[in-house]
Amino acid sequence: MNVGFIGTGSMGSLLVQAFLASGSLRPEQVWVTNRTPAKAHALSERFPGLRVTPNAEQVADACDRVFLCVKPLEYRDVLARIANRLRPEQWLISITSPVSVADLEALLAAKVVKVIPSITNGALSGALLVVRGSRFSDAEHRELLGWLRAIGRPVEIDERWTRIASDLSSCGPAFLSYLLQEMAEAAVRETGLPKALATELVTEMAIGFGRLLASGAFTLEGLRQRVCVPGGVTGAGLAVLETETHGTFDRLYRRMRQKFAEDVEAVRKDFRRLSPSPSDSESSS
Repeated sequence: MNVGFIGTGSMGSLLVQAFLASGSLRPEQVWVTNRTPAKAHALSERFPGLRVTPNAEQVADACDRVFLCVKPLEYRDVLARIANRLRPEQWLISITSPVSVADLEALLAAKVVKVIPSITNGALSGALLVVRGSRFSDAEHRELLGWLRAIGRPVEIDERWTRIASDLSSCGPAFLSYLLQEMAEAAVRETGLPKALATELVTEMAIGFGRLLASGAFTLEGLRQRVCVPGGVTGAGLAVLETETHGTFDRLYRRMRQKFAEDVEAVRKDFRRLSPSPSDSESSS
C-alpha cells in the first residue's frame, strides 16, 4: 500500500511523522509533494526512503490512499489536476473542514472521507474527527478507523458538527496553550516568580492533568471538585474565573462559526467553477 500526502505544511508533515512514528507506515510507502519543494525534501532527509514527487498528479497515480492537506482555497487548483486521475478503489482523505464530503464526491470517482487531525496526534494521542463518505463499505470504514487508531482516537461525527468539534479537538490545544501561558505570566507579573520556574510548574501541571484524565480516575468536573476545598484558596480563585470568563467561550465559538461560514462560501464558489455548466454537459452529449 502506498499513501500519498498532497501538501506537507504544518498538518501534512505532522501526519506523515505520526504514521511513521507509529510504525503503521514505512518510509518507502509514503509519497509526498508540496508547492514548496524544500518542505517535502526536508521530510525525505529525516526519513530516508520517503518519496518526493514534483506534483500532485504523480501522487494520485501512484497511491492507494491520498491525503489532501492543502488550504481550502488551494483545493480548486489541486482537484482540477487530479480529479480525472483518481480511481474508484482509491481513498481520498480530506483534512480541511470547510470542504464537504458531498462536494468532493460530486467531483471525484474515489472513496472520500473527511478526517480532521489535531496537533496532539503528533504524540500518537488525541482525537481525529471522521466524517464518513457514502462510498465506503462497512468493512472499509472499519479498516479506516483501525488504521487511524495508530495515531490517535478516531471520533465519528455528523458533518454538521464539523466546526464546533474542530474547535474543541483541533483548536483547543491553541486555546489551552494561551491560557496556560497567561497563568504563568500573570504569576510572574504579580509576584516576581522567575519566568522559567513559572513555565516549568504550569507545564508539569498540564502534563499531570492530562494523565489523570487519561487514567479515567477523574472527569473534568470531578477533578475540579477534588482540588477545590470548600472555603479554601482554590475556591476563591475559581470565583474570579467564573465571574470574569462567563460568556468568553460563547463569544469565541460565535466568531469562529462566522469565519467558518465565510470560508465555506468561498470554497463553494471555487467548486462551482470546477463543476461543468449545463451548456458544457449538453455540448458533450
